[in-house]
Amino acid sequence: MVNRRVFLCSAAIGLADGQAPTVPPAIRDLRPMTDGIQPITREQRRARMEKARRLMRENKLGAIFLEGGSSLFYFTGVRWSTSDATVGLVMPERGEPVWIVQASEEKKAQEVLPSGADVRMWKEVDGPFKQIAGVFKERGASAGRVGIEERVRFSVFDGIRKEAPAVDYVSADPVTAGCRMIKSPSEIALMQRANDITIAAYRAALATLREGMTQFELRNAVVSAYRALGAQGNVAVSFGKYTAFPHGSIQPQKLQEGDLVLLDDGCGIDGYQSDITRTTIFGKPTERQRQIWSLERKAQDAAFAAAKPGATCESVDAAARKVITDFGFGPDYKVPGLPHRTGHGIGFDIHEWTYLVRGNKTRLAPGMCFSDEPMIVIYGEFGVRLEDCIYITPDGARFFSKQSPAIDQPFG
Repeated sequence: MVNRRVFLCSAAIGLADGQAPTVPPAIRDLRPMTDGIQPITREQRRARMEKARRLMRENKLGAIFLEGGSSLFYFTGVRWSTSDATVGLVMPERGEPVWIVQASEEKKAQEVLPSGADVRMWKEVDGPFKQIAGVFKERGASAGRVGIEERVRFSVFDGIRKEAPAVDYVSADPVTAGCRMIKSPSEIALMQRANDITIAAYRAALATLREGMTQFELRNAVVSAYRALGAQGNVAVSFGKYTAFPHGSIQPQKLQEGDLVLLDDGCGIDGYQSDITRTTIFGKPTERQRQIWSLERKAQDAAFAAAKPGATCESVDAAARKVITDFGFGPDYKVPGLPHRTGHGIGFDIHEWTYLVRGNKTRLAPGMCFSDEPMIVIYGEFGVRLEDCIYITPDGARFFSKQSPAIDQPFG
């Protein structure tokens, strides 16, 4: 059986056996762009917990329960992956949060949990659920409503509700999304740095384009550029007709004169994400390619213009979609045309609440952040996606990155 991971790595760097990797000058000359980054402070995380408690009161929740994941890190600054050794956090409406940790993880807990944290250890023979139910009772939530965060595994939720059946379990989204959808100036600054680094990585990697290059080689160039810039990031790469696949193709691809080139993804800074797509040309574009690229740019502009405080999320999607359907594509979500939403929320997760899509009547408010990416898909020919993320201010939307000016000018 072929080890696909090894194959992809070898293909990505394009080396013969025993050959040393060659770093292109455009990447070799990069320097880290991480100086001056201001991570989220402990005081800011405590303020987030206070907001969460206020939202719990408004939604009549006695507590919320979280496992490892982005919401846990958002509120606590603790990264802890999920495993069969359940680690959870009960955040009550009143009082300090309580950690539920397997006894075998005691030393790790001492390393990573905040000093003075309330930690309840559970033994392998007992399991974690009695401890969790005990905290609900202690904090007055055992006969009320408890919110379950969306990343909690069903097996864990099922164990909790069997141990505490009197509790009314509901979604914790009104609390977690209610906090996370609105970004602070500190979060906006971290996202801005992630976007700046992504543009620098794309710029350097696209300078390495050559005929016959594989998508794996270009992907490796982007990842190497991120590393040189002091960040960790990833990218999906497509050439030619495969640019019509919204999330890429598994087919091997080699770059040819006249191909469209699509890069899509981003990096994280202190956990905060960028998400940028550039579609450009290798060689000289045809009139058809110019026409569809310009149509995509008009759709992106229309979404940006519609993204004003008080507007609904679905109205932003409708504005971009109208440009594409008025051209004759679609209608609605049919292809050729725009087969997916115009944008997604972004922050600590690359895809998070809320979405620029039909049916979402959530109103835009200052501090919300979204991708603006109304892709045009023409299967068998090519696709064009231009993606830049935006943040909402009292005066309207602002881009984190400069838009592409033209099909052969990917950077503003």
